[in-house]
Amino acid sequence: MPWVVRDAVDDISRAVGRRWQGLDPWLPPRAELPGGCAAPFVAAGTNGRPAGLAVCRHEHVPDGTLNQTWGAAGRFSLILRVRDAATAVDDLLGQWRDHLAGLPEAGAGDTAAMISWPSRDITAVNALLRHGMQPLTVIAVRSAGRDPETSRSAGDAPAGDAPAGLVIREAGPDDLDVVAEFELGVIQYDALFGAAIIRPGTEALVRAETQASLGVRPAWAWLAEQDGRPVGLVHVQPPGQSGWIAGMARGGVTAYLQTMFVRPGERGAGVGAALVRHAHAVLDGRGVQTILLHYAQVNPLSAPFWNRMGYRPLWTGWEVRPAASLR
Repeated sequence: MPWVVRDAVDDISRAVGRRWQGLDPWLPPRAELPGGCAAPFVAAGTNGRPAGLAVCRHEHVPDGTLNQTWGAAGRFSLILRVRDAATAVDDLLGQWRDHLAGLPEAGAGDTAAMISWPSRDITAVNALLRHGMQPLTVIAVRSAGRDPETSRSAGDAPAGDAPAGLVIREAGPDDLDVVAEFELGVIQYDALFGAAIIRPGTEALVRAETQASLGVRPAWAWLAEQDGRPVGLVHVQPPGQSGWIAGMARGGVTAYLQTMFVRPGERGAGVGAALVRHAHAVLDGRGVQTILLHYAQVNPLSAPFWNRMGYRPLWTGWEVRPAASLR
């Protein structure tokens, strides 16, 4: 279309950024539209201005990489920028469906069609559902210094309580075996909800990445021990390694909480809350302003826990697998 030029893209990016700020001040202030596999899809609007734009991006995650554990190997992502989601999203999703239908590789089993959508923007939910997409993951956010809520579910320890005798300490190279075990435990649990896929090389890749991260000082991983026995882990990617996700929030020094794991028999007693409070205190002291994390949308434990720890949803990841099954 002749009006899909740089000025039109800039105009809608600014408009969507303003819309986002009205919905959620933690969203980025400007909604840039990246390049895609082809020209943008366009939803026609009024006065010759597009109601929305979208680009499709293709990614094949190579075998033998840990990233392939966190989703399909073939990822087809739609980046949506719309002034009015109620009218534009259906149109753009239909264009994307037709695009994917023409790609033989989108019909392979190990593929997904993916959209990240602001969690507080409810106007597109029905359109996403109509096209066969399901909410799978959440990116949640916490600002520095925000204390956990005091409310709790039945059977949970209060947020300020920790089991008697619990010790939290930095994890180091000598803790490789137990930290790798806990890191793998998170992946195995997330796989129950479709948020992870166990690959043949996953265990070895987790161990290799864990070994590298445990050599870093100051430490960004902490173990909880009960009577000298490791019972839980919290592991954070420092700001220097969190650039891949930092742009999903409004800015500032950002860290990514990649792992929080408590042994099944120890859950509900306050170990996880104590670990997260400890990590928050350290990160606040190191000047971290924003913490982001993922959890599985349908995990019945994650949303209540992370809310009590001061987090709330920022983005929801919607998917359909395989990609060509988009309706």
